[in-house]
Amino acid sequence: MKSKKISKIIIGFIVFLTLPSIIFFGFVYFKYNEDLPTGVQGEQADALANKMLKSLNYEAFKNTNYIEWAFRNRHFYKWNKAKNTCEVYWKEYKVRLDLNNPNYNKAYVHSFKVDGELAIELIEKGTKYFNNDSFWLVAPYKVFDKGAERRLVTLENSEKALLVTYKSGGTTPGDSYMWSLDESGKPKSFKMWTSLLPINGLEATWTDWATTQSGAQLPIFHKMFIFGLEINHLKGTI
Repeated sequence: MKSKKISKIIIGFIVFLTLPSIIFFGFVYFKYNEDLPTGVQGEQADALANKMLKSLNYEAFKNTNYIEWAFRNRHFYKWNKAKNTCEVYWKEYKVRLDLNNPNYNKAYVHSFKVDGELAIELIEKGTKYFNNDSFWLVAPYKVFDKGAERRLVTLENSEKALLVTYKSGGTTPGDSYMWSLDESGKPKSFKMWTSLLPINGLEATWTDWATTQSGAQLPIFHKMFIFGLEINHLKGTI
């Protein structure tokens, strides 16, 4: 009898903890989940993408050779953009990524180089961190990346939006992002259809910008639903 009573208590406790989460997720899902919109590829989509790049001073970004930043004060980056290498730091770990030649990747624990399975695991994790966190930093500049498809979408209010689908590259190819722009072409927000998010069409802001020493404009904060994504210690130099 005691074991049955204990089981009931445990089950009741689990239900008490999980039921509100399930109800909350259901509410968010039915309120915000959207199908991927359709759009038209071609010159108009590319023109809108170029307008966005111009509004952000793309030439200054291209000429930026070094970017340093922290993502949510958890992951820290020193990206030599000119050489396409990056040092990624978190907890007691560090990886040095050669984004042109992964054979030169290295992993460290407490500044001591490690090899074998541990190195493979850390390098894989560091690469995923870089792919995700750098996207939150430089996504507008990636609209013409190899494998990116651009479509012009007409919204219900007759505004034009830019839908970008990445058919290849990154950690999760196939993801799509729809950019909402102001009159000058500067990003205001994007909606996301990604394999990592359980809800399609979630929106994140792109309204908080900083101008680096190199003249590149990069974001320092995003708001997604009720969550904030901070980018700290930002430096960009030629």
